[in-house]
Amino acid sequence: MLLRETIIENIFKVKDSHAFNELCLEIFAYQYQFNAVYKSFCNHLNRKPEQLQSADMIPFIPVELYKHHIVSSKPNEIVKIFRSSGTTGSINAQHFVHDLGLYEKSFLKCFELFFGDPKEQVIIGLLPSYLERDDASLVYMTEKLIEVSDQTESGFYLQNYEALKTLLQNLASSKKKIWLIGVSFALLDLFEILERLPDNLTVVETGGMKGKRKEMLKTELHETLRNAASGNWKLCGEYGMTELFSQAYALDGINYQCPPWMQMKIFDINDPFCILGKNKTGAVHIIDLANLDTCSFIATQDLGRLNDNNSFEILGRFDNSDLRGCNLMVE
Repeated sequence: MLLRETIIENIFKVKDSHAFNELCLEIFAYQYQFNAVYKSFCNHLNRKPEQLQSADMIPFIPVELYKHHIVSSKPNEIVKIFRSSGTTGSINAQHFVHDLGLYEKSFLKCFELFFGDPKEQVIIGLLPSYLERDDASLVYMTEKLIEVSDQTESGFYLQNYEALKTLLQNLASSKKKIWLIGVSFALLDLFEILERLPDNLTVVETGGMKGKRKEMLKTELHETLRNAASGNWKLCGEYGMTELFSQAYALDGINYQCPPWMQMKIFDINDPFCILGKNKTGAVHIIDLANLDTCSFIATQDLGRLNDNNSFEILGRFDNSDLRGCNLMVE
């Protein structure tokens, strides 16, 4: 088995499916050895490294386990805990982080891949519900992007939409690239006072009404935003989770693309071991190789579809979000 440092180096060198699958097997062996929760889950399914003949045989841990267990290969060396948002009284997922540098490397490389050098862009965070907490991975990511940006206009905004409107108007005549990431309800609030947006602006919506507005289909949300403000600005989507270190982005707002070290697979809803082909709706399973010290193989609670060009769409969530197999570990 490769050393941890070598695995990390190889994660961001992945170029093709063969290298990806080989590294999946290496990381599975690493996590099986050091991650007690994942090892126990795999043993329940009788899936051990020496039994696996291909990466398609690697088990995906139900994301629900992040609410009930410390999913970590280094549980005694935790430096940060990211927690998911949730309703009052709900149990939130917890991502126990050993290496913040690995997280930063992953999201910075993701940003550069999809949007270019963050140093050359004005980075704006419109994440009011997340900023009320100190354990949101999305805030950590945006904060670091703001720090990397060399632009004085970069920063967070809460409910001061008029100030943000003025900033965007002032930046319209500049040649600076502007990248604004926002939670859905805050973007809707902002767009109610806008008429036109700069052509050099990219808006990235992360989803989420957080109880502030009625839930909307993504197509309805995007139509509302596009109709609210004129201009040749771009509207993109971000797919990320508290339990992941990497992000997928939809540059057209709908079809998400992964960085080379991340893949999405579609599984049969009723059979957690049956991988479906393209253009079929099923359960979204994510491989995030950057999740080295937690688990790189996660069965989400989302429904999705894989397209012919390997982009994917998110179509909703399970009505009963506890995936089959989760009861093996949740007590």
